[in-house]
Amino acid sequence: MRTQRPLHLFLSFLFLATAFSTFHPTATAVDEGPVTGGDEDTEFIRTSCNTTLYPDVCYTSLFRYANAVQQNPGQLARVAISVSLSKVHRTASYISNLTRETDYGGNSRATQALHDCFSNLGDAVDEIRGSLKQMRQIGAAGAGASSFLFQMSNVQTWMSAALTDEETCTDGFQDVPDCPTKADICDRVTHVKKFTSNALALVNSYANKGMP
Repeated sequence: MRTQRPLHLFLSFLFLATAFSTFHPTATAVDEGPVTGGDEDTEFIRTSCNTTLYPDVCYTSLFRYANAVQQNPGQLARVAISVSLSKVHRTASYISNLTRETDYGGNSRATQALHDCFSNLGDAVDEIRGSLKQMRQIGAAGAGASSFLFQMSNVQTWMSAALTDEETCTDGFQDVPDCPTKADICDRVTHVKKFTSNALALVNSYANKGMP
């Protein structure tokens, strides 16, 4: 694993913490507020969520947007990405605070794992935000199927990269002795991974339909 000088590490954390503090989740949330729709709309979300690895998590986090989704698989994927972004950002902010408060008593491996996790989630935030931006552009210019597939390929790549970054975070704690902080972080990030995984599954489902 790459070792950094303390000053470089501190400056990196300061930069990331500043970026997170100026990033507002509401700016990336779905345009419509969480309004529950009719039975057919909520059933569409339930059926769609059954194709994901965590259908219960998927449905409980998305059913309130049924009225906004209107049985549109593209809109459902977009909402799922937005929810994932909010979850990852919140967890990254929490870990940002831990990097300033936690004292591992000279355990450099634990300190490095914590810092690396913070950096990993920062990358995930950027990748998910890029995916959401791309989703908003799909079909805007009236492009054909080839453009749709290219844009969806970008979204799939970024969401997959975000999921990998989240997994890298928890993997980094494998060699760290068990402690409450390790358990706390791993539990939180493992939970967040479910939202990213579900969003990616819904993105893949939408891409397989081959149309905007």
